[in-house]
Amino acid sequence: MGNNEKLQEFKEVKAKMLKGGGEARIKAQHDKGKFTARERIEGLTDEGSFIESQAYIKGRTTEFGMDKKRFAGDGVVTGSGKINGKQVFISSQDFTVLGGSLGEMHAEKIAEAQNLALKTGSPFIQVNDSGGARIQEGILALNGYAKIFRNNTLSSGVIPQFSVILGPCAGGAVYSPAITDFIFMIDGKSHMYITGPDVIKAVTGEIISHEDLGGASAHCAKSGNAHFHFETEEDCFYFIRALMDYLPSNNQEQPPITETGDPADRKSNVMSIIPDVQTKPYDVRDIINEVFDNGSFLEVHKDFAKSIVVGFAKLNGRTVGLFANQPGFMAAVLDINSSDKGARFLRFCDSFNIPIISLVDVPGYLPGIAQEHGGIIRHGAKLLYAIAEATVPKISLIIRKSYGGSMIAMSSKSLGYDRVLAYPTAEIAVMGAEGAANVISRKEIKAADDPAIKRAEKIAEFQQEFMNPYVAAGYGLVDDIIDPDFTRIELIRALEMNVCKREERPVKKHGNIPL
Repeated sequence: MGNNEKLQEFKEVKAKMLKGGGEARIKAQHDKGKFTARERIEGLTDEGSFIESQAYIKGRTTEFGMDKKRFAGDGVVTGSGKINGKQVFISSQDFTVLGGSLGEMHAEKIAEAQNLALKTGSPFIQVNDSGGARIQEGILALNGYAKIFRNNTLSSGVIPQFSVILGPCAGGAVYSPAITDFIFMIDGKSHMYITGPDVIKAVTGEIISHEDLGGASAHCAKSGNAHFHFETEEDCFYFIRALMDYLPSNNQEQPPITETGDPADRKSNVMSIIPDVQTKPYDVRDIINEVFDNGSFLEVHKDFAKSIVVGFAKLNGRTVGLFANQPGFMAAVLDINSSDKGARFLRFCDSFNIPIISLVDVPGYLPGIAQEHGGIIRHGAKLLYAIAEATVPKISLIIRKSYGGSMIAMSSKSLGYDRVLAYPTAEIAVMGAEGAANVISRKEIKAADDPAIKRAEKIAEFQQEFMNPYVAAGYGLVDDIIDPDFTRIELIRALEMNVCKREERPVKKHGNIPL
């Protein structure tokens, strides 16, 4: 065969490889309103930046007729591209090839992309659209999953890892996304579950649809397994590209600083947001949008554990991680789910050198038998552990209430906050004034001619004498009491004074967070 024939053969082989499972299967993918593996990579990465790896790998299994079902690439596209100029590594499962099922060589390709991401200190993005393990390859498929899980674990805290679920993701396949930092799903098209509706019906008799069992709403609002959901794949890709501008490529880098055009000396009209009555709700996101750089807030886990708001924002161009109580939901109490949500987010921020800012308005932990038996002690301890362990700059602003054990988690200098600020409206105590008065002055109230009047007097006295922020400031537990109009200015100053912070920890293999 001459050179011309070899070149012609190359073109034909490459063209076939680029078509994956062929035109009919590509059309079927499009008919479902879904992109192909390569189209998804094009949507995520800068134009012309993708460099493919191991494009011609084929499966080695010949049993069960697999010798006649060998496709170049083996059902997954992997390689490196750039997002806003930043290098990333990507694997994108190809549902047009054997339903995107994972076999030995399919897994080897993903593992190789993970290894290169770790070696080069680049974020890793996996796009999942797969029928699961390739049954014909048996134990080799399971071994492939194990390699991927291990690489996810080794990469955790070293490089950001994203899982984009754009179709089915079932059985063992779900555990890789669960180890990664953020999971993205599409309404009506993404599904994750260990066992599907048919198996559940056969084993337990329960009847449920794919969407209700493992759809985007189920995982974003109920299980908390997923962090973001979108109407379309395009919306998802746009958001991921925006999120990349907030994050460093690895744990050795600092987050990028961007020019947002929002003046550092801008005053904050937060008092127009906060009600005069301490128990009246408001949306803490209104304060976030008022204080931090205009339009910069990217909320994480928006639909899960709504009494806590977490997410990324820019403050004078610097990325910060926000950890805020939400008085607009359940009076901002901490519970099992909000503790898990907060701890997970805080550990991500600490891993990637993102300063933490806590906005505090919390009455305590949610009481109740279900919470106690559900393990609120263990889950609440995760939050304490995450803050105490973190070495990034940690700033707390007490807006209204900071009571009891939740005060420790959200604003305690002794737990590790570097700078604690408070509004003049702040109340800092073991519990609210009514509960405290009932405990401390119980006998005096009972003996009074009019117990109701005496109780009101004691409540007012406790609020005035013991709950105001000047008491905590007098002990050095609050660094400064600030004018709310200067919130943005003071937070920028606090961040700048701590941005070069270095803090060592005792040498150890790792801690034992109360999982």
